[in-house]
Amino acid sequence: MHKHKEAGFSLLELAIALMIMALLVGGMLNPLSATLEAKRRARAQLELEQIREALLGFAMINGYLPCPTTSADPAVEAYGLADPVCNGEPAAEGYLPWRTLGVPEVDPWGLPRHATTDPFNGYWRYRVDRNFADAAALITLGAAPDDNLSITDPRGLLLTAPTETPVAIIYSAGANLQPDGENTSFEGAPCGNPGGYAPGGSATCPDGEPHYQGGDMYGVGADATFDDMLIWLSRPLLFNRLVAAGRLP
Repeated sequence: MHKHKEAGFSLLELAIALMIMALLVGGMLNPLSATLEAKRRARAQLELEQIREALLGFAMINGYLPCPTTSADPAVEAYGLADPVCNGEPAAEGYLPWRTLGVPEVDPWGLPRHATTDPFNGYWRYRVDRNFADAAALITLGAAPDDNLSITDPRGLLLTAPTETPVAIIYSAGANLQPDGENTSFEGAPCGNPGGYAPGGSATCPDGEPHYQGGDMYGVGADATFDDMLIWLSRPLLFNRLVAAGRLP
């Protein structure tokens, strides 16, 4: 009597098949993850442009730019609203007043907070020059930047003209959810460094000056060493919109 060999896979054959499937799935997941990240960055760039337009709209209505929001308690009325005053010394970075501007609360990587203990992951960072955010002294054609905000790329080259420092800066911390490069410690750029300009043209600035970083990302996704996405509002653009709206002569 002949014995018939039972059909099926051996353990070795099954292991090889599973290994091949794992390689195929892994090969498909990497491009999918890269595509998803590219879509998030494209969406963040679009939202940054919309935020800049919202800032311009606020200035056209009110004659000044909003202060950052610094309230950390989601349960209070001031949460997400612009602080009433931010033109003291020194001016500080805060978060974008999303409720005041009517823009998204967080970037494409963020999650809204529900308690004071929740981290500010994905919230838009915002800095404004004090001379352009004073409700008691509306913007005029003679208004000049006072805080000497500067932005460089990862090579240290200025992204703005030395004589036209930004009046406002907005940025997303990207997929790794933390400021990178110069944005990790944005205060204290000494005079003489890119963006180090003393107020009034004096030779010293003992307190240092606000120095930010924009430009291309370095690395991929959450492992990037620099993936912040930064945009700024220039004085010429602001004046152009205020003149067009009849806010300035």
